[in-house]
Amino acid sequence: MTPALGRLPVIETASAQSAAEPAWRHALSLFGDVKYPPDFKRFDYVNPDAPKGGVARLISLGTYDNFNIAVAGIKGNIAAASTQIYETLMSKSQDEIATEYGLLAEAAAHPDDFSWVIYRLRKEARWHDGKPVTPEDVIFSLETLKKLSPFYGSYYRHVVKAEKSGERDIRFTFDGPGNRELPTIVGEIPVLPKHWWEGTDDQGRKRDISQTTLEKPLGSGPYRIKDFVAGRSVVLERVKDYWGANLPVRIGQNNFDEMRFEYYRDNNVALEAFKADQADWIAENSAKQWATQYDFPAVIDKRVVKEEFPVNDSGRMQAFVFNTRRDQFRDARLRRAFNYAYDFEEMNKQLFYGQYKRIGSYFDGTELACSGVPQGLELQILETVRDKVPPEVFTTAYANPVGGNPENVRSNLREAMKLVKDAGFAVKERKLVDPSGRPVTVEILVESPSTERIALFYKPSLERLGVTASIRVVDAAQYENRTRTFDFDMIIDQWGESLSPGNEQREFWGSKAADAPGSRNTIGITNPAIDALIDKVIFATNRENLVAATRALDRVLLWNHYVVPQFTYPFSRYARWDRFSHAPLPKYARSGLPSLWWYDAGKADRIGKRS
Repeated sequence: MTPALGRLPVIETASAQSAAEPAWRHALSLFGDVKYPPDFKRFDYVNPDAPKGGVARLISLGTYDNFNIAVAGIKGNIAAASTQIYETLMSKSQDEIATEYGLLAEAAAHPDDFSWVIYRLRKEARWHDGKPVTPEDVIFSLETLKKLSPFYGSYYRHVVKAEKSGERDIRFTFDGPGNRELPTIVGEIPVLPKHWWEGTDDQGRKRDISQTTLEKPLGSGPYRIKDFVAGRSVVLERVKDYWGANLPVRIGQNNFDEMRFEYYRDNNVALEAFKADQADWIAENSAKQWATQYDFPAVIDKRVVKEEFPVNDSGRMQAFVFNTRRDQFRDARLRRAFNYAYDFEEMNKQLFYGQYKRIGSYFDGTELACSGVPQGLELQILETVRDKVPPEVFTTAYANPVGGNPENVRSNLREAMKLVKDAGFAVKERKLVDPSGRPVTVEILVESPSTERIALFYKPSLERLGVTASIRVVDAAQYENRTRTFDFDMIIDQWGESLSPGNEQREFWGSKAADAPGSRNTIGITNPAIDALIDKVIFATNRENLVAATRALDRVLLWNHYVVPQFTYPFSRYARWDRFSHAPLPKYARSGLPSLWWYDAGKADRIGKRS
């Protein structure tokens, strides 16, 4: 169905605007009514009187050597703060699903068939150097990001033209009608300053947006880069004369005077720094550390607060990922046997204190996950690709093998051996060999101690299957380079999924992304059935069709056994020194950090000065 659209009073006079043209609108939504009217003052979930000031010290893991987001997917390691200096055309509300309100743009208009969209920029929108944000900036950003970034190239592949259509208007033309998501996702483009990137730096050298840089970029957002130590830290400062401070989508947000991002090589070192009050917040991804390492005095006397925030805004797949570009992984039966070798239940007990649940869907945690056997509209969609998908798609509900005790483990190993023998593999001298007699050897590439221990737990199970398995730990830069070029046998990867999936699915699973360096299709999927189902998702005409098409896509991905699903947790774990406050958080904000929080001087005085 046509996206629900909040209406803005027509900007042009009736005589100047044809009756056939769509009305200008202050908000775009993929489904349902927009919550906030054209004259809304602020989002309900913010504190409009939140004090401005204070410093938030945040943790980043790894390192960085680049501030240029245009090449973040293919070159260098992007700094965590890089995206926070730019604005987009629209801003998402966090108490609605897939609804956006004007930020750089004051209004948008598109026809009922979604074949194009026009965005109108605000007169007051400015770069930090005082120059206006122009249609030329927006066009430059789209063209540059499509050219240089594998993600944006895939995400915006259906945007065939962007052109200036008025003093402050940009018209985006799509390659066909019916792609309901395109008018909205165009509003997500981070807008880059054309004049800055085409200029020269302090030494008179011409800038090159196709290369990495550690020159502080020009932005338009509420923060700018104040200072940095390459690879170790980045400091953002609040722009005191920020042009958008009083916009409804910005009131009550971006309250810290400074945000400091300190980099640590791994989570263990980061935790020790947090305990020593060298950081204000820490996101904890380790169940073991959450259960055992947060008993230090500051937690006991409540100077440090532990809190879990529900994850309602997305689903997720995290898994051991096969590189199907490798010949040995082309047979789905071998891939499925690897799943039978994985004893999640024992791993959960030994490593994670029983906190996790097994992932059973690429859209785990959402209504988009398939279940049972296909019925109704989902079945109708699957019928269109029946001859291209495994027969189990229609007859059997997908379920992961269950371990946890010796009997189940032996049974799973027997099933795994049956699968590999059916595929022509054999065991010779206790080693699994492929149909041509070559040993099956697997290197699992990891970049941190937390992922290494997961892989190490899995290794003996693979060896019981006859697989020669090894774990290779590399630094962040090596890992980035090897995964970008698909130089691995297996890795641990994850994909976050929105509540309204669309064009990004091409980047995740689409055939054209399989061999594009830096793409998110790390698996290397080239499957016409999956391409067809992605189109069904993208071109769904209403929410019912979208859910059915996504469930069909999920089911086909699962039954091709491209990954060994791992585990998930329905909360984000955070610990913080109790110097901060927030208004009641909206449903889809998770922690709301950092934009919805503020420095609370009263709390800070109670727990004492930072060390």
